[in-house]
Amino acid sequence: MEKQNLHQFAPNLHKKYLLFILNGKLPSSQSSMDTNRSVLMYFAVSGLDILGEIHNIPKERRKSIIDWIYSLQVVNEEELVSGFQGSTTLNTAGNNTIYKWAHIANTYSCLVTLLILGDDLKRVNKQAILDSLKTLQQPDGSFKGAKEGVESDMRFVYCAASICYILDDWSCINMESMIEFILNSISYDGGIGQGPELESHCGSTFCAVASLALSKNLDRLTKAQFVALRRWLLYRFDGGFNGRPNKPIDTCYSFWTGGALKILDAYEFIQNENNDQYVLMTQDRYGGFSKWVNVVPDPMHTYLGLAGLSLMGFGGLTEMYCELNITTRTFDHLIDIQGTIK
Repeated sequence: MEKQNLHQFAPNLHKKYLLFILNGKLPSSQSSMDTNRSVLMYFAVSGLDILGEIHNIPKERRKSIIDWIYSLQVVNEEELVSGFQGSTTLNTAGNNTIYKWAHIANTYSCLVTLLILGDDLKRVNKQAILDSLKTLQQPDGSFKGAKEGVESDMRFVYCAASICYILDDWSCINMESMIEFILNSISYDGGIGQGPELESHCGSTFCAVASLALSKNLDRLTKAQFVALRRWLLYRFDGGFNGRPNKPIDTCYSFWTGGALKILDAYEFIQNENNDQYVLMTQDRYGGFSKWVNVVPDPMHTYLGLAGLSLMGFGGLTEMYCELNITTRTFDHLIDIQGTIK
């Protein structure tokens, strides 16, 4: 019997919503993100990539976006704060404060967005980024988001691992220390927290699993850890994915939880042919996806909702390369240009 979708997927509306974000228009609900426009750009461009729409962005428009991203590049080898900023909002005359420093999440977002748009990364100051990245690693193996004023946790471990993978150079970090931090963050229930002795969470679990995969260290998990981790992630499915036990299901975990399961080769154990229905229920009638049903959509949940649907093999969406949170189309481009990045 052919499966019936109770909720109609509307890719053209999502394209319209993402282009609205891409063109610099911020809904009032997202105005606080003004200083992190590079992250919003990443969500918009990544969502369009999953929809197969990148080639429909005019060449000149793609070039202007690439040039804008490079305008966010910070090269400061004296203070070792190189990388990419979130936006140019705070770049006022004579402002040489922390607001003009790079942030590890913005660096990851900008590098990935450049790849999606077909850039060759030849204008990236690779060595400056790697030198600054080295200063962000903490004695326990974790990474800070920036040189000062930012916490350290598993999110930034993932950003560091992704940056090293993209730039094809792991020499700037202490790999063993990073792996120990990840292994020490495995909780009693099998999931992984933001750090040692913290609650298991699917966001931090994805970051940890992807970091181990990118650094070719998944085999550092013992058999018992591997089994417990997959079991804990599989228990997060309840008609949709949640991020922690006894929490409501949420659109974004269709990727964070589903992506971790894909990396661990366990996604197939979700025996529910209607697992896309919750994500489709959060689809807004004007485009975009939201966290929960009847909630205002936002760029992050729109992108991650599309990514989650892609993992389900839904609607002809572009396949994901989960480890880097990009499509396989973009991953193939990265492989093509690696070795040319100076």
